[in-house]
Amino acid sequence: MNLALAAAALTGVQVGAAIVASRLVVGEVPPLTLALLRYAIGLACLLPFAAWALLRRGSRPAARAMAPDLLPMALLGVVQFAAVIALLNYGLRHVGAAQAALIFSLFPLLTLALSAALGQDRITPALLGGMLLSVAGVGLALAPRLAASQGGHWWGELAMLASTVLGAGCSVLYRPYLRRHPALPVSAWAMAASVAALAVLALTEGWPARLPLLSSQAWGVAAFIGLSSGVGYFLWLYALKHESPARVTVFLALNPVTAAVLGALVLGEPLALPVAGAIVLIAGGLALAVRTAKPVDGHLKA
Repeated sequence: MNLALAAAALTGVQVGAAIVASRLVVGEVPPLTLALLRYAIGLACLLPFAAWALLRRGSRPAARAMAPDLLPMALLGVVQFAAVIALLNYGLRHVGAAQAALIFSLFPLLTLALSAALGQDRITPALLGGMLLSVAGVGLALAPRLAASQGGHWWGELAMLASTVLGAGCSVLYRPYLRRHPALPVSAWAMAASVAALAVLALTEGWPARLPLLSSQAWGVAAFIGLSSGVGYFLWLYALKHESPARVTVFLALNPVTAAVLGALVLGEPLALPVAGAIVLIAGGLALAVRTAKPVDGHLKA
């Protein structure tokens, strides 16, 4: 069993579940405040395990080895968590969970393109066909939006697309640091940097005064999102450490399926025919893409 790909698959399911859970509270909790809660809770879960991982390697030698990379890893963490998730939460205020997940499913395609541009993967005709098939699926899902002409109708979609582009870039740029350092400390450090940035940015939403007023449902949902995100992000970086970005991110195809099913069961969102057809197209496109996405060097090292 390939543990890295299993971790990637679990992350794909977790992303879809978190999107649906976020939809439950985006009306009560503003985007930056929700992102702050999400990763503050996730960080609290990761810290004990990250400390244990450093102690196993010798805390001082491991810390010295990580020191030159702390700033770029922190910047990646701020973008990955603060920017990506804030844009994601903003988008979820304006689009449904299934539709948001379908837009986010462009993540693997953008990652494939970037990793190929950097020489990590080769783009073959079949791979390009898979990309186009998945893009067609997203277009099918957004067809009703294209027919609408309401003002400001596309702010949510644009926010989701920006979130996807930034996330894809971070997935590829993390790779050198994950080759040099354990995934747990990298996860915790990147998340800590994002929590610090979000604590400042979310002041515009008045988070210190807002938190005591949150309902028990909002706290429960935030706890679920935070706990699952902490585990999910470690699994994500573990997968990126042991597999190519292309083979890892393709498993995010599970996210729109998860979000669509849970959105229908939990939120009562209709599973319309265009959405169901789009899921089929995207799944088929990503399946074709992952079969042809191979590292340039033919192998990967942990």
